[in-house]
Amino acid sequence: MTIKPQTLKGFRDFLPEEKRKRDFVAQKIKEIFELFGFEPLETPTLEYATLLLGKYGKEVDKLLYTFKDRGDRELALRYDQTVPTARILAQYQSILPKYFRRYQIQNVFRADKPQKGRYREFTQCDIDIFNSTSPVADAEIVTATYFAFQNVGYPKIKILINDRQTLFKYLKPFENLKISIFSIIQSIDKLDKIGKNGVLQELISKGMEQKMSEQALNSISSAKSSQNLTEIINAAISSGVPKEDILFTSNLARGLDYYTGMIFEVSLPGYDGGSCGGGGRYDKLIEHLGGQSVPAVGIAFGFDRMVEAADFFKLISPLLNGTEVLLTVFDKKTINFSLQSASILRKNKIKTEIYPALDKLDKQLKYADKKGIPYVVIIGPDEAKKNIVKLKNMKTGEQTELNIDELVIKLKSS
Repeated sequence: MTIKPQTLKGFRDFLPEEKRKRDFVAQKIKEIFELFGFEPLETPTLEYATLLLGKYGKEVDKLLYTFKDRGDRELALRYDQTVPTARILAQYQSILPKYFRRYQIQNVFRADKPQKGRYREFTQCDIDIFNSTSPVADAEIVTATYFAFQNVGYPKIKILINDRQTLFKYLKPFENLKISIFSIIQSIDKLDKIGKNGVLQELISKGMEQKMSEQALNSISSAKSSQNLTEIINAAISSGVPKEDILFTSNLARGLDYYTGMIFEVSLPGYDGGSCGGGGRYDKLIEHLGGQSVPAVGIAFGFDRMVEAADFFKLISPLLNGTEVLLTVFDKKTINFSLQSASILRKNKIKTEIYPALDKLDKQLKYADKKGIPYVVIIGPDEAKKNIVKLKNMKTGEQTELNIDELVIKLKSS
């Protein structure tokens, strides 16, 4: 029986070029997380099913990958990073610092229907600060987020920010028996997507009179920032976020079923793939998930979109972190000289690949060209005898004779 090589639906392979792009973005993000004092955390891919089941609701339970192991234990694949972190907070509370701040970049699994932009395995990238209710903690999350995006290199970054108190204050008067405050907010949140008329029609279809619908829109459009949110915004600006890049957005709603305070999203002007991250304060969620009472604030980055946007803005060099130089192998007599030269280059932190076969030089050059390796070091009998090499620039075709020390200097300065 012939087995067709293919990936499971909803799962992806990342070949070297794409993996390098993802590694580039992840590394740029990590640099800022570490700079802000966030500590790395990893949790197992598998958890006891009882930890995850019933924590997200019946609909989400259907999306959990569950199975029994050989010991007849009910297990489940990690659905998100929040519930496992709640377990960490409870299990290691005597070890962790009071104001624990963590970052986590791991894959999660969902037995969802695969479609464009939705996968059964994908990467989540989170930062959170636990046990603090201070506006400073909220501002730290916002600021670290801004500079993580800036470190990747996006040309423009906008932080859209609001809070739950503002939404409730300005929209609560318009709820009735037919339409709840949450339903109103869900419609208001679509202003940027379907426009004012679209929101009005949706509110009317839900049972709100046209006049009241118009008043609700006018009310939220004229909303002012709460004192708490103003403090957070000012703290973020004091921490270096440009004033023009943090925008009070009164119709921003996000997942109001569990957010309790500040909420925000990240927008990249010029990229139309949607929000690239969102979060806020969620002081009751961990307790609701069966843990202890732990106030928290954090954000989940849209990692796949960040990679896509970095590609869109051409922030990632096609040669990024790849092999810098290929050492050719002429014959068995010269192979040791090639190996010794490769060793010297690697000791000098120059990313070096040695051609692993005795092929004709033309074939080795084509191999380097296909891989996008910028330089090739040619070592034949004459070069080995003179203790020199020929350095070929694959882009210009220029060839230069150098000794090994000159070769190191030349490659390190390129």
